Amino acid sequence: MSTELVFQAAGGLALFLLAMQMMTDGLKAFAGQQLRTLLGSWTRTPLRGVGAGVLITGLVQSSSAVTVATIGFVNAGLLSLQRALGVIFGANVGTTMTGWLVSLVGFGFKIENFALPILAIGVGLRLVANRQRWQSLGDALAGFGLFFLGLALLQAAFSGITGDLEADTLFAEHYGWPMFIAMGFVATLMTQSSSAALAIILTAAAGNLLALDAAAAAVIGANLGTTSTAAFAVLKATASAKRLAIGHILFNAITGLIALAILPAMLWFIARLADWLDLEPGPVVFLAMFHTLFNVLGVVVMLPLTRVLARQLERLFHSAEEDNARPRYLDNTLVKTPELAVAALGQEMKRLHNLVEGLLRAVLNREGLKPEHIRGPVEAIRQLGNAITLFVGKVRGEKLSPELVAQLTASIRSVRYYEEAAIQAEDLLTLRNQGSSPKLAEVASDLTAYFDTLRAAQEPDADYTAINVRAEEVYQLLKSALLTMVVEQKLSVDDADIVLDALSGSRRLKDQWLKACTRFPLS
Repeated sequence: MSTELVFQAAGGLALFLLAMQMMTDGLKAFAGQQLRTLLGSWTRTPLRGVGAGVLITGLVQSSSAVTVATIGFVNAGLLSLQRALGVIFGANVGTTMTGWLVSLVGFGFKIENFALPILAIGVGLRLVANRQRWQSLGDALAGFGLFFLGLALLQAAFSGITGDLEADTLFAEHYGWPMFIAMGFVATLMTQSSSAALAIILTAAAGNLLALDAAAAAVIGANLGTTSTAAFAVLKATASAKRLAIGHILFNAITGLIALAILPAMLWFIARLADWLDLEPGPVVFLAMFHTLFNVLGVVVMLPLTRVLARQLERLFHSAEEDNARPRYLDNTLVKTPELAVAALGQEMKRLHNLVEGLLRAVLNREGLKPEHIRGPVEAIRQLGNAITLFVGKVRGEKLSPELVAQLTASIRSVRYYEEAAIQAEDLLTLRNQGSSPKLAEVASDLTAYFDTLRAAQEPDADYTAINVRAEEVYQLLKSALLTMVVEQKLSVDDADIVLDALSGSRRLKDQWLKACTRFPLS
């Protein structure tokens, strides 16, 4: 095996990976909001999620990109775990389109005749287009052309390697299927692209370096390797993201085991199916059909179990924030009885109050606190607020007395105030952290007085009117002092902007907190 062929294979693989990245990024940027809308609104059931996963993955040519995007939707609360699992199942089917692209186009005729014009069109569009969206389409087309040029280099390299080897020198039968599964898995792990691993396997099979069953086992391994992206993406992610990653791994593992268990039968069936469809015989088409068939089989097996799987996964990776985000007292059975609903609502509002109060106490008093430390609690407060608002909207309105209507209205107002106070907590933390800087030593006493006033607003018998007056006085003193420091060049404009923005945010926090405490008293 010559060094030239090794470098040719490495260069072809590098070009292939670059092409896949250009295609994925270009198509995502070109489609833009449409893909996000498709993922967010077309997944109301797991079955529709499968369809969305197939379509989006087929469009952007990256199951990893779809998986990471789905994890983001789950983190944001835009997708339930059950619906997200459907998208992941569909993404596994959608990624098989790369195999068909390679098999039906890449091995059908002289690749350069197809790739170079597309590359020229893509680069031309990239250069002449005025809008970013059409430039992104040019990137995608250029990547499409490079995709086939990289494939051509791989083909040439593997053909050369085959000519230099004896028939049984490499990848002999006695290695066994586990070895080939491991090879496919490692290829995907190293390239972080199942499409690249699949291209290597298909090209090796076309060059007679791999027997058909060995190549099929490698395809199973490459399919398993796609789970590595999800695993890496959720190492420090939320509990919901970790559950989805586990679901992805389980789907691929179960699908792979089924395919491996019936591998001879599947290869026999594919041979009959290819004859019936009058497809050109050859290992590349066989492997593309095999890849598609066992992923579709996996969806058929796993889709009916989605609800059960989601329920089991919900029991894993519980966090304090997630527990806090779930209502403890609200129940849909209460909405038909307004008096009971209002009583439960009062209990839940006390929980929300205590969560926000605990967050503000931590921000004002805990040392070494960083913004990332409070984002989980803030999100839990936001989710609990949403749950309370949805519950209020379900309470039967035709039987409500004016007093109950007033209470429900006040609760919705207060929820908004609490949520806004929690969101502004990061500004208060920024102000506190900035206040310890030597640059602000001149206003340190005023800052301390301001923080003490905010602490007083959380005391059980606080005089909210007096606190508001005092806080406003100190706020105006601080703002004036900071602007004076800028004029006297004791504080840079950039530093002043950071502090003044944080000060303004903390003032809004104070206003929202006091409104919540006065509009919906908890005593």
